[in-house]
Amino acid sequence: MSTEFQEKDSKPIEEKVEIKIENVSMVYQDKNVNKPVTALKDVNLKIKEGEFISLLGPSGCGKTTLLRIIADLLQPSSGKVTVRGQSPRDIRLQKKYGIVFQNPVLYDWRTVRRNVCMPMELMGMQKRDRTARVTEMLDLVGLNEFGKHYPYELSGGMQQRVGIARALAIKPEILLMDEPFSALDEFTREKLNVDLLNIWNKTNKTIVFVTHNISEAVFLSDRVVVLSPHPGRVSAVIDIDIPRPRNMESKQTQKFYDYITTIRNSFEGV
Repeated sequence: MSTEFQEKDSKPIEEKVEIKIENVSMVYQDKNVNKPVTALKDVNLKIKEGEFISLLGPSGCGKTTLLRIIADLLQPSSGKVTVRGQSPRDIRLQKKYGIVFQNPVLYDWRTVRRNVCMPMELMGMQKRDRTARVTEMLDLVGLNEFGKHYPYELSGGMQQRVGIARALAIKPEILLMDEPFSALDEFTREKLNVDLLNIWNKTNKTIVFVTHNISEAVFLSDRVVVLSPHPGRVSAVIDIDIPRPRNMESKQTQKFYDYITTIRNSFEGV
């Protein structure tokens, strides 16, 4: 097994800040009403290396906007984001981000293996190295036997696992996930939640995960960042002190239900 994939131990996460968000605001010009709309206002947040953070909130709270600012897909109207002391653009150009969207955006004419291989092809990686890396990634997400299949032959959950494998193929240090399981049925979603925790446990990536599902956020996260709309702002940051590794039985505890209640009561202006 690659030394990159060593399982987490029981030691606490080091207090090393990886992503620092300072006074970030985002204002759009709404052409329909011809006036500015504030998507985010004065957001401050520090994310530690190796941490699993969920950005949680209803539609319109700015959680996807904040993720895109971190990813250098949007530029904030004011404030700044630094990642390991560098700009998001520097980190993106260094290929340190892996991004998984709600739709995995797979190419139907390429097999699963060739879909996972694509970013490495674009980087000019040698074929031998690409082949080994694809095998390693498909093994990580449990899809090696489906490498020669095409996306349309896979279920929605399997397609999302291909998307995760592709995002990890370039060895990113930070994984950004924008509601990747929201379009799936509840059974598939729960299975992929467990799979994602297993992958995180093996890869030690920093994960920023966008969701509007409270239960999902509590199950996955070290901390849940609650965003409320009108304008989008941080209402609460809640530490999730549920022992790891977590499984479906973790959802049956009183502490799990208490966190759901606490988070539900922390929304403002919804």
